[in-house]
Amino acid sequence: MSRIGRMPIAIPAGVTVTIADNNKVTVKGPKGTLERELPIEMDIKEEDGHIVVTRPNDLKKMKSLHGLTRTLINNMVVGVTNGYEKVLEVNGVGYRASKQGKKLTLNLGYSHPVEMEDPEGVETVLEGQNKITVKGIDKEKVGQYAAEIRDKRRPEPYKGKGIKYADETIRRKVGKTGKK
Repeated sequence: MSRIGRMPIAIPAGVTVTIADNNKVTVKGPKGTLERELPIEMDIKEEDGHIVVTRPNDLKKMKSLHGLTRTLINNMVVGVTNGYEKVLEVNGVGYRASKQGKKLTLNLGYSHPVEMEDPEGVETVLEGQNKITVKGIDKEKVGQYAAEIRDKRRPEPYKGKGIKYADETIRRKVGKTGKK
């Protein structure tokens, strides 16, 4: 049995979950509404304040979908109650970020500033010039946008310059040494 798939999902107060046909799950909460079509093979039921996901049989595909379906629903519930955020740090001399409306402008040592538009349902907040916080209710969108920002200048191992996640550690390398 899938250990994750077996666990019931508690529905917190102020959150409503509706399960339509074709396993279209809609979660409404204080922060907003998320909806997603989940695999039709899974059986999703609401039982006394909990959501339970069961699988029809023990085929390998069903086992893998079981835990995934449960986690996706749980992420939706957590998203509409608490939301998700990822913190990025811009390191390097002259590297900085600025924000105007929904446009994020990054100066990353290129000959031109890099401009990025916040996608729907995701917002970026700046703390100073080198800390970017990506917030939203959809875990997937928050993670994707944070990864796209980081991709504009990945951290390099010699000086540690670039954009990195706040909780990420960069393995540093020793540079070359001169002749004696």
